[in-house]
Amino acid sequence: MIFNNGRLRHKRVLPGFSISLGVSLLFVSLILLLPISGLIMQTSSMNWSEYWGVISDPRVVASYRVTIFSALAASVFNCLFGLLLAWVLVRYEFPGKRIVDALVDLPFALPTAVAGITLATLYAENGQIGSLLAEFGIKVAYTPLGIVVAMIFTSIPFVVRTVQPVLEELSHDEEEAGMTLGASDRAVFWHIILPSLWPALMMGTALSFTRSLGEFGAVIFIAGNMPYISEITSLMIFVRLQEFDFAGASAIASVVLLTSLVLLLLINLWQARYLRRIHGR
Repeated sequence: MIFNNGRLRHKRVLPGFSISLGVSLLFVSLILLLPISGLIMQTSSMNWSEYWGVISDPRVVASYRVTIFSALAASVFNCLFGLLLAWVLVRYEFPGKRIVDALVDLPFALPTAVAGITLATLYAENGQIGSLLAEFGIKVAYTPLGIVVAMIFTSIPFVVRTVQPVLEELSHDEEEAGMTLGASDRAVFWHIILPSLWPALMMGTALSFTRSLGEFGAVIFIAGNMPYISEITSLMIFVRLQEFDFAGASAIASVVLLTSLVLLLLINLWQARYLRRIHGR
């Protein structure tokens, strides 16, 4: 920092506004806008009837249903247990805490194909976990349940890492005040802690859901990929690409992209409105 006419001024450590803005826009164009533009160009080669015929094909519609319900189940699980895991990591001290904290990010570092093969091996009927579940008549590998397990594994870090920093910054004063006034632990959680965590929890759950919608590598190895039963939308896109039907693949991908964008937009609008209402009390 330097002094200018008696005033304290922080010295810039990054390039000025023009350079920073230019680099940011270049990054957004290359990483985000260019692939989306390519997708739109491929889809634009089809007329509306052709586009509708591709995205409304019965096999594709069945893949939508499998993907959406599996992603929804995985997101609900991640919402509950992701919150619990974030709570344990923030509020408790125990041996191996740093290891558990690091393992949360494992799905980000592990290639999805490796995750899929590992999960399929563990949850197969002769696998370490699958053999135990088989005794209770529960089959995971090569069933829709396997899709949910794979989606949970790949998307739970979004909930944990979204809730964790908010929980760390949460003040304990209101909790202590509530307990002093005789509120139970459940009442303190529902009326004091949860309202502060709710926007982050919903955003993490939405990110988990959208991540699951586009999951491919971790799912196809454990799903079984049976048409109308355990075939996901990402696999349908891959099948179209294998058939060199790039327009058809782009049409199906556009449905997934549009669904994810609309969901994230709605969650962001809801989050902003919720925070304004909370702060306006």
